[in-house]
Amino acid sequence: MSVVYEIRFTVRPEALGRFTTLLNGVLDAMRAEAGFRNAVLHRDPQDPCRFMLYETWADHQEVVEVEIHRPYRAEWHAALPEILAAPREVSVWQPLRADGLGAQPALSRS
Repeated sequence: MSVVYEIRFTVRPEALGRFTTLLNGVLDAMRAEAGFRNAVLHRDPQDPCRFMLYETWADHQEVVEVEIHRPYRAEWHAALPEILAAPREVSVWQPLRADGLGAQPALSRS
């Protein structure tokens, strides 16, 4: 069953350019992974330094054991203490329903 990660970031204003450059590199590389399903990056309209990212992957174990250790993530992970104004907030979700063009409306009846 797929898994969704919701990640919230508060970025230091002087690091916004570096944040988006590094994150865009990671997101571009993730697209090639077999277990990757989608990702959407959002910016808070009230605070240009707050972002929310959600990623959908096929399998949580694969993400924990393989994906987060990919070499293309190394620079990103190393830079986070300098870029972020506060620790990122990560939560894990299990999709129950998806709507949209081409989506399967009911993912689970439970």
